[in-house]
Amino acid sequence: MHKRLFITTAMAVLASLAAQPALAQDNAKVQQAQTLAMYQGADRQAKLVEAAKREGELSIYHAYPALTSVLDAFSKKYGIKVNAWRSGSEAILQRLSTEARAGRHEVDIVQNNAPENEFAHREKLLQEVRSPYLADLIAQAVPAHHEWAGITLDVWTAAYNTNKVKKEDLPKSYADLQDPKWKGKLGVEADDYGWFGALLSELGEAQGTKVFNNVVATNGISVRKGHSLLGTLVASGDVPLGLSLYNWNPAQLKAKGGAPIEGFYIAPVIAQPSTIAMLKGAPHPAAALLFYDFMLSEGQQMMANIHYTVTSKKVPSNMAGVPLKFIDPGQAIDNQDKWRKTYDEMILKKAR
Repeated sequence: MHKRLFITTAMAVLASLAAQPALAQDNAKVQQAQTLAMYQGADRQAKLVEAAKREGELSIYHAYPALTSVLDAFSKKYGIKVNAWRSGSEAILQRLSTEARAGRHEVDIVQNNAPENEFAHREKLLQEVRSPYLADLIAQAVPAHHEWAGITLDVWTAAYNTNKVKKEDLPKSYADLQDPKWKGKLGVEADDYGWFGALLSELGEAQGTKVFNNVVATNGISVRKGHSLLGTLVASGDVPLGLSLYNWNPAQLKAKGGAPIEGFYIAPVIAQPSTIAMLKGAPHPAAALLFYDFMLSEGQQMMANIHYTVTSKKVPSNMAGVPLKFIDPGQAIDNQDKWRKTYDEMILKKAR
C-alpha cells in the first residue's frame, strides 16, 4: 500500500476512535505512564530502574535493523526481556493504527521516521516525555511537543562504485548529471519522494524540475526498492552512481567487506531525524522510559560506532562541516500527495 493511501485511511480510522466508547483507553494506565514520563526528580533513574525490573519486559516496534545491537545491550544491562518487531516505516504506522482502533495497548516504544511519528503525534497516540537527555540533542531532534525524539539523522547521500566511476569525474551539482556521460549509470530509491520533494523545494521547483526532466530524458534513471538494495547494487557496479542512499549505507558496506563504494554529497544535502516515541498507555511504562533514556545517552555512541549520524551533541558527528537542509515532518505529511505525484511523474514512470 502506498504511504499516501495508508495515511489517508489511517486518519479516517483514528478520527473515529473518540466516537467508540468500547475503544477508549484505560485512563489509569495512561495516567501512570504520564506521571512517570513527566517526572524530573533527581531520583528519576533509580525509580525507573526499580519499576522497570518489576515490569520485566519491554515491547518495541522498530524500522532500523541495527537497533537490535542497542536492544541487546539494554537487555543485558538491566535484565529486562525485549520483545521486538521490525518492519518498514509504513507497516509500523499501520500496525499502530490497527491496534489503536482495537483499543489494544501492546507496544511501549516505537522507532520510526520523523514524519510517521509526527503523524502518530497528531493522532494523539504518543506520550510526552521529559527525559533529562533531551538537552543533549540538536534542536531538530526535539519537537516542541516532546512526543518523539530524534536518535539519528538519515542524511541522503550520493554514492559511486570506485571501480566504475573516477573521483575526479563526480558531479559537483545536480545540473552536472545532465552530462551524457551519465547515461545508463544513475539510480534512486523507489520511495524517496520526501527527499525529492524537499530537494526540488531547495533547488527552486522550476529550476529543479527542469534539471531532473533533462537528466531523465538524456541519461535515464533506474529505480530500486530499498536503500540497502541500492547500496548493494552500487557496490556491485550494477548502478555505478546512486543518488539517494542513506549516509550510513556506504560506510556499513565498506566496513563489512571493503566494498568498492564511496559516499559523497551534492548540495543541497537533505536530512531528517529517525525517532523514538513512547505510546500512551504503554504496558511497561517504566521500561519504556528507561530505554528512552538509554537510547538518548549510551545508545548514541553505540549507533555512532556503526556509522550512524547521531543527534547527541556530546558525540562527535560524522557530518561535521556539511550543511544540512532538514525536512520538516509536518510539511512532509501535508505535502505527501504532491511530493508523491511529482516523484511518480518525473522519476518512477520514466525509469529505465
